Amino acid sequence: MIRRVRLELARCHEFPEGSEDHGYELSLPLGPKGYLDHDHWMRQRKNAVFHRFWGGEEQHGQLRHGREGWTLAFTDGAGGKEVIFKGDRHRFIEGEYVSIRESDGITRTFRVAAVRSAPPMPR
Repeated sequence: MIRRVRLELARCHEFPEGSEDHGYELSLPLGPKGYLDHDHWMRQRKNAVFHRFWGGEEQHGQLRHGREGWTLAFTDGAGGKEVIFKGDRHRFIEGEYVSIRESDGITRTFRVAAVRSAPPMPR
């Protein structure tokens, strides 16, 4: 099932309290226990999209799976791709944490702030 997942930046040096204004909204193919579901992704690739919001700036893209595992690929091509660290082993459930190596080479940790059923995000 495609679920809408909101990731918010966890506490870090730049944001000691974390930040609701920095993160991702993702439409992810999740299994019943909250793990990314490869088979479902294969059937619903076009609906596995995301947008990254970063202090007023936004970028959009698609979830992909390949040699590096689960990645977020930007549609404009300028942002490259970002790798979800051990994406196949993390559960996307509220309160959990997920790390993403972003296109600037920095790995940041995000808190899963919300998971809900929702229609696919506009592309």
